[in-house]
Amino acid sequence: MSEGKVKRKIIFLIFAAVMVVAGGCGTDGGDTEASRDLFAMDTYMTVTAYGKGATEAVDQAADEISRLDQLLSTGNEDSEIYKINQSGDGILSEETAYLVERSLDLYEATDGAFDIAIYPVMKVWGFTDDNFRVPDADELKDLLTLTDASDISYDKETSQIVFKKDGMQIDFGGIAKGYTSARIMDIFRACGIKSGLVNLGGNVQALGTKKDGSSWRVAVQDPQDTDQYLGVLSIQDKAVITSGGYERYFEQDGRTYHHIIDPKTGYPVENGLISVSIVTADGTLADGLSTSVFIMGKEAATEYWRNHSDEFDMILMTDDREIYVTEGIADSFESEMDTKIIEKKV
Repeated sequence: MSEGKVKRKIIFLIFAAVMVVAGGCGTDGGDTEASRDLFAMDTYMTVTAYGKGATEAVDQAADEISRLDQLLSTGNEDSEIYKINQSGDGILSEETAYLVERSLDLYEATDGAFDIAIYPVMKVWGFTDDNFRVPDADELKDLLTLTDASDISYDKETSQIVFKKDGMQIDFGGIAKGYTSARIMDIFRACGIKSGLVNLGGNVQALGTKKDGSSWRVAVQDPQDTDQYLGVLSIQDKAVITSGGYERYFEQDGRTYHHIIDPKTGYPVENGLISVSIVTADGTLADGLSTSVFIMGKEAATEYWRNHSDEFDMILMTDDREIYVTEGIADSFESEMDTKIIEKKV
């Protein structure tokens, strides 16, 4: 088997603000602008805050990112997720319980497209440790019996989680960064910050407006040319989270395999979509839906959006380089490419 080659997306769509806080924030500091770059959750991040107390807000955000990285890591033996994956059951902390509940809700809402139980399949492909390989069909068939989130028993009253099958494991990789950016927004607000930006490896969430009162402008990357972008989206108090096969992949025997796996087949998705950007005020939802919508494909994604248009908007790009933008953000998206608008009613 030939050695895989990998590329990771280390793209900053815009300079941003980051990190999350557990408590209140003093506002007696004189700093009115602060920014920090860091590496966590396997990606590069930037956090920026504007206003009185900006430095303290960014410091607390950085601490929160580190805390969440340790809490949600699948590889850290001290993390709650690692221990649950080893034992197959446990009583969840309040924060992990929240993410399990959100994940299981998304699993139901997306007809299984969002599935935190996909972790064993991600591992066999090598996307968890960079030991890339193409598993054989029988191996995947066996693993798929362990990758159905409906086999997770969770009691909201006791916060107890139980895996119904031995060998099941979960991973919040499809939702953790969005949750982190949402927590950073909470920290900024607690610190009295009214203008800030978080960039988690290209996933952006903005608080308020820029210092001059204008909207933040977020460049959406071109998945076929990472030095270019599809267009620019103007936002206020929104997250913009993008998923695409260009983010992480390897090549073997002349074929490219990306990291967005269809939970129903165990193979990388091939449905005509090459990029999905979700726009919503809820960073956790944006992260989960960016993967789910990519897996759904254009037609199913369009139908899903029409049924949930009050919750999010989206930008889709197909492999024939057609761009589709939902009508809720059509006036906020600028592009030199032809853009088709997805309307709520056909």
